[in-house]
Amino acid sequence: ERKGMIGNIYSMGLALQALETSRDFYAPRDWDCAQAFAVVTNHTFELPMAIAQVLPALVGRSYLDAATLNCDAPMDLCPSLGMHRVPRGSMIPPGASQTPQESQDITVHYSITNKLQGTPFHYNISVTVPSDSTLLEVLERAEKKDPENFSFKTEQTFWGPMVVSIHGLAASDNDRTYWQFRSSGKPLDQGVGTYKPHSGEHIQAVFSTY
Repeated sequence: ERKGMIGNIYSMGLALQALETSRDFYAPRDWDCAQAFAVVTNHTFELPMAIAQVLPALVGRSYLDAATLNCDAPMDLCPSLGMHRVPRGSMIPPGASQTPQESQDITVHYSITNKLQGTPFHYNISVTVPSDSTLLEVLERAEKKDPENFSFKTEQTFWGPMVVSIHGLAASDNDRTYWQFRSSGKPLDQGVGTYKPHSGEHIQAVFSTY
């Protein structure tokens, strides 16, 4: 139903490792990993943590094999794929150019909403950024344009920068609150440091609970 996506793009590496290791327990039908591997090979991974989790799965292994792995031995990628090694360039999405192209500016619509805690607020802004900009760069441009309403703070994690406060309203583990980023009403499957909005996209930051 999710076209091979298991959780989100961050969980794919460990999920593939787990499924490859424990496929015998998934009765009554065999698990076909072709669709899930298509998700991975069509995505460009930039975060070291994500790459480290995906690479073992791409050669049909898991972290459990690290102690006994023979790097000179041939390894099956996935029986259902009928492949024995990761094809060169498989981490580059099909049709993606490997040569740098001149970047054009795009307009991204960004809004922040809090109906959960304290005085409710909702602000909208449109910013212009280069087409290859990350969401973090969109937030930085919005803050520069209107710092009174769009100021924000981040914390660095193994998965890249995480937004912990917007407009002075901070997330809290005790209150189980956080800032969720959405596009077309759906949560983003990447963080602000890697997600790249497209022209005309409306990104929503909504103060939420979990």
